[in-house]
Amino acid sequence: MSIKVVVAGAKGKMGSEAVKMIHQDENLAFVAGVDSKLSGGDVGETIGIGPIGAPFYHDLEQALSENEVDVLVDLTTPAVVKEHMITAIQLGVRPVVGTTGLSPEDIEELDKLSKERNVGAIIAPNFAIGAILMMKFAQQAAKYMSDVEIIEMHHDQKLDAPSGTAIKTAELIGEVREEHKQGHPEEKEELDGARGAFYQGFPIHSVRLPGLVAHQQVMFGGEGQSLTIRHDSINRTSFMPGVQLAINKVMTLHGLVYGLDKIMD
Repeated sequence: MSIKVVVAGAKGKMGSEAVKMIHQDENLAFVAGVDSKLSGGDVGETIGIGPIGAPFYHDLEQALSENEVDVLVDLTTPAVVKEHMITAIQLGVRPVVGTTGLSPEDIEELDKLSKERNVGAIIAPNFAIGAILMMKFAQQAAKYMSDVEIIEMHHDQKLDAPSGTAIKTAELIGEVREEHKQGHPEEKEELDGARGAFYQGFPIHSVRLPGLVAHQQVMFGGEGQSLTIRHDSINRTSFMPGVQLAINKVMTLHGLVYGLDKIMD
């Protein structure tokens, strides 16, 4: 039996790729798309793949209430994602979220709600399998090389900085690294922010430029050596295997999982 999916942000660059993937997967069924500026019309025709018999809805609650839906894939913006998740969970629909910008308090609140409603949920700062491996490798390296800096680079339309991937990477490193302030104790920034933002004493730098998609490198330094672990998403199709994995996995969960690494073997 197919898993029935609604995609919020279906007209966007990530959302349209998700629609294509879902439509092509015989185990998934694309039911409807949600877009704040569209209502009616065939989603497939709008994103350029031809008619697929699934309409756009302006209102998420209407889309979830008027259709039989198992999973909501949310690829919208930080401004609306929390509200979307609450709506989905209250209606018994399992959210799979790629939008970043949620605070730890938001995640705790959503986890509590999903457990109360006995509904699975996944928030993934990054859906690219290679990016998850990069984070895992960085955590392993931090056990042996504790001086580290993160540089994340994204397209210039990204709304949050640092990225959710960078924050998740920093959290994983922080789990195995004893907190200490890096650099010279008398270091002075000649321009505010030159050394980036700090998490447990190590810097995170954000780059925003047209032409980029999603890139991150984690740089470690030690006595007489350095190690750089880097991942590049060249095309948004790189995220689709992770979205596909999350859609299938969320059907088995009860409560919220933060990070694709938690559901990968």
